[in-house]
Amino acid sequence: MSKNKLPVRFTGQHFTIDKDLIANTINIAKVKGSDVVLDIGGGKGYITDYLIRQSNCIIVIENDESLVRFLRKKFINNANVKVIHRDFRNYTIPKTAFKVVSNIPYGITSDVLKSLMFDNVEHFIGGSLIMQLEPVQKMFSRKIFNPYTVFYHTFFDLKHIQEIAPESFRPPPTVKSALLKIERKRSACISISKKEKYIDFLFFILKFPDIPIRTALKKLFRKRQVREISTRYGINLNRRVVHLSVNQWTGCFLEMLDRVPEKYHPKR
Repeated sequence: MSKNKLPVRFTGQHFTIDKDLIANTINIAKVKGSDVVLDIGGGKGYITDYLIRQSNCIIVIENDESLVRFLRKKFINNANVKVIHRDFRNYTIPKTAFKVVSNIPYGITSDVLKSLMFDNVEHFIGGSLIMQLEPVQKMFSRKIFNPYTVFYHTFFDLKHIQEIAPESFRPPPTVKSALLKIERKRSACISISKKEKYIDFLFFILKFPDIPIRTALKKLFRKRQVREISTRYGINLNRRVVHLSVNQWTGCFLEMLDRVPEKYHPKR
């Protein structure tokens, strides 16, 4: 592969060339030698170059065949680096605890987030992502329209670390970028074993995001129960569903498990 090969723009792939950014990205992920670390969209291995100093097990997933050849040659003498030639959306993550430190392809951002924080929530313990700014901003919006956003905040502490200048990439992206820190919560209010039931509940209530919370809850609870729930969790029933906080979402879900017969639990 030519040393001057540039990423293909339609994949949303932009190489991170800012050494300080890469070092900070790894530092906030708190990578230890025993950690299994995924680098999604390995590119030319700029992040992996730094990761090999921190972790004894790095899995690089790259879909571009020429880049895969380049990476395998580059890290041929590094036994702690495994390069996988695959579209991440078709990759099965090993069923073991893992972290991610990556400059993810922007075109598959939602797929990456869902894979990490929903599909593999049982094993994903955190990390850091360089990604497009817009989806990061949506995750911290006061109005939540996406059920998965509620789910992510339920099980993980998310932090927008910084915006990233286009000059930190080659070629510079036409959209703004950001660094996101993800850390698994030590204790979540909801058991991971309930994840499918929880996401079904979130989709059900958020199906009509602009209706009053009172109306949405009445689809599952009796009027008296709705009043009791609103008092217990400080819910303004006249506000729209999108204004529920994560704590209020989890509270309402737990109330459903306790008060509503299972045959009436929503399913997608």
